[in-house]
Amino acid sequence: MSGLVKALRSRLPGRGLVIGAPYLWLAIFFLVPFLLVLKISFADSDTTIPPYTPLFTMGDDSALQITLHLDNFIRLFSDDPIYLLSYLSSLRNAAVTTVFCLLLGYPMAYAIARAQPSLRPVLLMLIVLPFWTSFLIRIYAWIGILKDNGLLNNFLIWIGMIDEPLNILNTQTAVYIGMVYAYLPFMVLPLYATLEKLDVSLLEAAMDLGARPLRAFWAVTLPLSLPGIVAGSLLVFIPAVGEFIIPTLLGGADTLTISTQLWSEFFANRDWPMASAVTVVMVALLVVPLMLLQRAQARAAEGAAS
Repeated sequence: MSGLVKALRSRLPGRGLVIGAPYLWLAIFFLVPFLLVLKISFADSDTTIPPYTPLFTMGDDSALQITLHLDNFIRLFSDDPIYLLSYLSSLRNAAVTTVFCLLLGYPMAYAIARAQPSLRPVLLMLIVLPFWTSFLIRIYAWIGILKDNGLLNNFLIWIGMIDEPLNILNTQTAVYIGMVYAYLPFMVLPLYATLEKLDVSLLEAAMDLGARPLRAFWAVTLPLSLPGIVAGSLLVFIPAVGEFIIPTLLGGADTLTISTQLWSEFFANRDWPMASAVTVVMVALLVVPLMLLQRAQARAAEGAAS
């Protein structure tokens, strides 16, 4: 009887709708726009509206003709090194931001997970509280903090640590500060979700076997928190690669990132095919490693289960 009930439940349309809803969402808001961008990347720039040549045309014999241009992808890695430098700069910014978010976020998440249960909601609210304010306003606030006569320099001069203002704004350091501040909650929350479920008795058993607190952390806590580390790192790294507002406002107009190149190609040069090619390569740089990582985790899970 139980098998029949399970079979009937598995055939219910509601279950299929629940499972298919995320895939439908991804198809509408990711796959379809990406396919449009992919199509434009194989076109050629034109003065028409929209400013690119059509890929599909009808010939004189009423036959469908497909015209693909690969010049945009060739230009990315041959003609001008600015695109390659932009990719490297964006990946560097994202990697540095992820590392610092992990170094700062792990102790914060661990402290929240080990706090009194009554204090945890309050501490989590303090982590989420900045999201209640506009992202743009928060980044503008950092301009007032980091500029030459800003709060930070005035405070350091007041306590006698420095004699003249530090040049922080419009530097790479300011970009790192702003990105770590903006993306730190994305690291803390997944880590907290993992550490909060950690069985404390495992640490007690490790200490009973003679392991010191630091050794118990490296042998027990850190390996068990790897899923949270991976999830938090991905949540920080992926959006940080395409960050546009923070490098522009805190790093200055000369800051080289792939997002600024996209803005220049789309709006200044009106070269939509080139901008689309830049976007396709950037998506490939992010999606392909994620797919490989997911496959490796699935194989590891199968190996552990067997």
